[in-house]
Amino acid sequence: MTELSKRRTETRRRLLDAAAEVFAEEGFGRSTVEQVCARAGFTRGAFYSNFASLDELFLAMWEQRSHDLIESMRTAFENVGSAEVSDVRSVVDHLLPAIPVDDVWFRVSAEFTAHALRNPALRRVMTAREDAIVEAAAPFVEDLLARVGRVVPDRAALGQALIAVHDGTAVQCLMEPDNPAVRQRRADLATHVLTAYSTENKGRS
Repeated sequence: MTELSKRRTETRRRLLDAAAEVFAEEGFGRSTVEQVCARAGFTRGAFYSNFASLDELFLAMWEQRSHDLIESMRTAFENVGSAEVSDVRSVVDHLLPAIPVDDVWFRVSAEFTAHALRNPALRRVMTAREDAIVEAAAPFVEDLLARVGRVVPDRAALGQALIAVHDGTAVQCLMEPDNPAVRQRRADLATHVLTAYSTENKGRS
Protein backbone atom coordinates (compact mmCIF):
# COMPACT_ATOMS: atom_id res chain seq x y z
CA MET A 1 0.00 0.00 0.00
CA THR A 2 1.39 3.41 -1.00
CA GLU A 3 1.68 6.32 1.39
CA LEU A 4 -1.13 8.11 -0.46
CA SER A 5 -3.49 5.14 -0.17
CA LYS A 6 -2.60 4.77 3.52
CA ARG A 7 -3.54 8.41 4.12
CA ARG A 8 -6.77 8.00 2.18
CA THR A 9 -7.69 4.90 4.17
CA GLU A 10 -6.99 6.70 7.45
CA THR A 11 -9.02 9.72 6.32
CA ARG A 12 -12.00 7.51 5.47
CA ARG A 13 -11.72 5.71 8.80
CA ARG A 14 -11.71 8.96 10.75
CA LEU A 15 -14.67 10.30 8.78
CA LEU A 16 -16.63 7.08 9.38
CA ASP A 17 -15.85 7.15 13.11
CA ALA A 18 -16.77 10.83 13.37
CA ALA A 19 -20.00 10.32 11.43
CA ALA A 20 -21.11 7.53 13.76
CA GLU A 21 -20.71 9.87 16.72
CA VAL A 22 -22.43 12.82 15.05
CA PHE A 23 -25.32 10.74 13.69
CA ALA A 24 -25.90 9.17 17.11
CA GLU A 25 -25.82 12.52 18.92
CA GLU A 26 -27.62 14.76 16.43
CA GLY A 27 -29.71 12.32 14.41
CA PHE A 28 -29.04 11.49 10.79
CA GLY A 29 -31.61 13.95 9.47
CA ARG A 30 -30.09 16.87 11.41
CA SER A 31 -26.43 16.06 10.79
CA THR A 32 -24.37 18.00 8.27
CA VAL A 33 -21.16 17.45 6.35
CA GLU A 34 -19.67 20.35 8.30
CA GLN A 35 -20.39 18.66 11.63
CA VAL A 36 -18.79 15.40 10.50
CA CYS A 37 -15.72 17.24 9.18
CA ALA A 38 -15.34 19.26 12.37
CA ARG A 39 -15.52 16.09 14.50
CA ALA A 40 -12.97 14.32 12.29
CA GLY A 41 -10.69 17.35 11.99
CA PHE A 42 -10.94 17.62 8.20
CA THR A 43 -12.18 20.10 5.62
CA ARG A 44 -15.18 19.69 3.32
CA GLY A 45 -12.70 18.96 0.56
CA ALA A 46 -11.45 15.90 2.42
CA PHE A 47 -15.02 14.70 2.84
CA TYR A 48 -16.00 15.10 -0.80
CA SER A 49 -12.82 13.46 -2.03
CA ASN A 50 -14.05 10.31 -0.26
CA PHE A 51 -17.86 10.48 -0.25
CA ALA A 52 -20.41 12.08 -2.53
CA SER A 53 -22.99 12.55 0.25
CA LEU A 54 -23.94 11.64 3.80
CA ASP A 55 -26.06 8.84 2.33
CA GLU A 56 -22.99 7.33 0.68
CA LEU A 57 -21.00 7.71 3.89
CA PHE A 58 -23.69 5.88 5.86
CA LEU A 59 -23.73 3.01 3.36
CA ALA A 60 -19.96 2.75 3.75
CA MET A 61 -20.45 2.63 7.54
CA TRP A 62 -23.00 -0.15 7.11
CA GLU A 63 -20.68 -2.11 4.85
CA GLN A 64 -17.89 -1.82 7.43
CA ARG A 65 -20.28 -2.80 10.22
CA SER A 66 -21.48 -5.80 8.22
CA HIS A 67 -17.91 -6.93 7.58
CA ASP A 68 -17.09 -6.68 11.30
CA LEU A 69 -20.24 -8.65 12.19
CA ILE A 70 -19.42 -11.45 9.76
CA GLU A 71 -15.86 -11.66 11.07
CA SER A 72 -17.20 -11.80 14.63
CA MET A 73 -19.50 -14.66 13.66
CA ARG A 74 -16.66 -16.46 11.92
CA THR A 75 -14.52 -16.19 15.06
CA ALA A 76 -17.38 -17.41 17.25
CA PHE A 77 -17.93 -20.39 14.96
CA GLU A 78 -14.25 -21.30 14.82
CA ASN A 79 -14.09 -21.24 18.61
CA VAL A 80 -16.90 -23.76 19.00
CA GLY A 81 -15.69 -27.29 19.55
CA SER A 82 -17.84 -30.13 18.24
CA ALA A 83 -18.64 -31.34 21.76
CA GLU A 84 -19.90 -27.92 22.82
CA VAL A 85 -22.99 -27.85 20.58
CA SER A 86 -25.64 -30.35 21.61
CA ASP A 87 -28.98 -28.76 20.65
CA VAL A 88 -30.52 -25.70 19.02
CA ARG A 89 -30.33 -23.67 22.23
CA SER A 90 -26.59 -24.22 22.46
CA VAL A 91 -26.31 -22.99 18.85
CA VAL A 92 -28.09 -19.79 19.92
CA ASP A 93 -25.86 -19.43 22.97
CA HIS A 94 -22.81 -19.39 20.68
CA LEU A 95 -24.28 -17.13 18.00
CA LEU A 96 -25.94 -14.34 20.01
CA PRO A 97 -22.74 -13.05 21.66
CA ALA A 98 -21.32 -12.55 18.15
CA ILE A 99 -24.22 -10.20 17.29
CA PRO A 100 -23.91 -7.30 19.74
CA VAL A 101 -26.74 -4.98 20.74
CA ASP A 102 -25.12 -1.60 20.21
CA ASP A 103 -26.99 1.53 21.39
CA VAL A 104 -25.09 3.95 19.15
CA TRP A 105 -25.42 1.83 16.02
CA PHE A 106 -29.10 1.12 16.67
CA ARG A 107 -29.92 4.83 16.92
CA VAL A 108 -28.03 5.58 13.70
CA SER A 109 -29.34 2.65 11.66
CA ALA A 110 -32.96 3.00 12.81
CA GLU A 111 -33.10 6.63 11.76
CA PHE A 112 -31.37 5.99 8.45
CA THR A 113 -33.80 3.14 7.73
CA ALA A 114 -36.69 5.60 8.15
CA HIS A 115 -34.86 7.95 5.76
CA ALA A 116 -34.38 5.16 3.22
CA LEU A 117 -38.08 4.26 3.32
CA ARG A 118 -38.73 7.67 1.75
CA ASN A 119 -36.08 7.08 -0.94
CA PRO A 120 -36.70 4.14 -3.32
CA ALA A 121 -33.09 4.05 -4.56
CA LEU A 122 -31.70 3.86 -1.03
CA ARG A 123 -34.30 1.29 -0.09
CA ARG A 124 -33.15 -0.98 -2.92
CA VAL A 125 -29.51 -0.58 -1.90
CA MET A 126 -30.25 -1.41 1.74
CA THR A 127 -32.34 -4.45 0.77
CA ALA A 128 -29.57 -5.75 -1.48
CA ARG A 129 -26.94 -5.28 1.22
CA GLU A 130 -29.10 -6.94 3.84
CA ASP A 131 -29.48 -9.92 1.48
CA ALA A 132 -25.69 -10.01 1.10
CA ILE A 133 -25.25 -10.08 4.89
CA VAL A 134 -27.65 -13.03 5.15
CA GLU A 135 -25.80 -14.93 2.42
CA ALA A 136 -22.45 -14.32 4.10
CA ALA A 137 -23.62 -15.24 7.60
CA ALA A 138 -25.91 -18.15 6.72
CA PRO A 139 -23.14 -20.77 6.30
CA PHE A 140 -22.06 -20.28 9.93
CA VAL A 141 -25.61 -20.81 11.19
CA GLU A 142 -26.19 -23.78 8.88
CA ASP A 143 -22.94 -25.44 9.90
CA LEU A 144 -23.78 -25.12 13.59
CA LEU A 145 -27.28 -26.49 13.01
CA ALA A 146 -25.81 -29.39 11.04
CA ARG A 147 -23.83 -30.34 14.16
CA VAL A 148 -27.12 -30.97 15.95
CA GLY A 149 -28.68 -32.84 13.03
CA ARG A 150 -30.74 -30.06 11.44
CA VAL A 151 -30.88 -28.60 7.93
CA VAL A 152 -32.21 -25.28 6.62
CA PRO A 153 -34.68 -25.67 3.72
CA ASP A 154 -34.99 -21.94 2.99
CA ARG A 155 -31.91 -19.84 3.75
CA ALA A 156 -33.54 -16.53 2.79
CA ALA A 157 -36.57 -17.11 5.02
CA LEU A 158 -34.40 -18.04 8.00
CA GLY A 159 -32.20 -15.00 7.41
CA GLN A 160 -35.15 -12.61 7.37
CA ALA A 161 -36.61 -14.22 10.48
CA LEU A 162 -33.33 -13.88 12.39
CA ILE A 163 -32.96 -10.25 11.34
CA ALA A 164 -36.49 -9.60 12.60
CA VAL A 165 -35.63 -11.27 15.92
CA HIS A 166 -32.47 -9.24 16.30
CA ASP A 167 -34.02 -5.89 15.37
CA GLY A 168 -37.10 -6.40 17.51
CA THR A 169 -35.39 -7.69 20.63
CA ALA A 170 -32.56 -5.15 20.36
CA VAL A 171 -35.05 -2.41 21.21
CA GLN A 172 -36.18 -4.27 24.31
CA CYS A 173 -32.59 -4.96 25.41
CA LEU A 174 -31.66 -1.31 25.02
CA MET A 175 -34.75 -0.12 26.88
CA GLU A 176 -34.05 -2.43 29.82
CA PRO A 177 -30.29 -3.06 29.74
CA ASP A 178 -30.17 -4.34 33.33
CA ASN A 179 -33.09 -6.75 33.03
CA PRO A 180 -31.76 -10.31 32.51
CA ALA A 181 -35.26 -11.56 31.65
CA VAL A 182 -35.22 -9.48 28.46
CA ARG A 183 -32.05 -11.12 27.18
CA GLN A 184 -33.38 -14.51 28.24
CA ARG A 185 -36.48 -13.94 26.12
CA ARG A 186 -34.25 -12.82 23.24
CA ALA A 187 -32.44 -16.16 23.39
CA ASP A 188 -35.73 -18.06 23.75
CA LEU A 189 -37.17 -16.39 20.66
CA ALA A 190 -34.04 -17.03 18.60
CA THR A 191 -34.21 -20.69 19.62
CA HIS A 192 -37.85 -20.96 18.53
CA VAL A 193 -37.05 -19.32 15.18
CA LEU A 194 -34.06 -21.55 14.45
CA THR A 195 -36.16 -24.59 15.30
CA ALA A 196 -39.11 -23.45 13.18
CA TYR A 197 -36.99 -22.62 10.12
CA SER A 198 -34.91 -25.80 10.19
CA THR A 199 -35.84 -29.46 9.97
CA GLU A 200 -34.40 -32.66 11.30
CA ASN A 201 -31.84 -34.22 8.96
CA LYS A 202 -33.44 -37.61 8.35
CA GLY A 203 -30.35 -38.92 6.58
CA ARG A 204 -28.06 -38.22 9.53
CA SER A 205 -26.48 -41.38 10.88
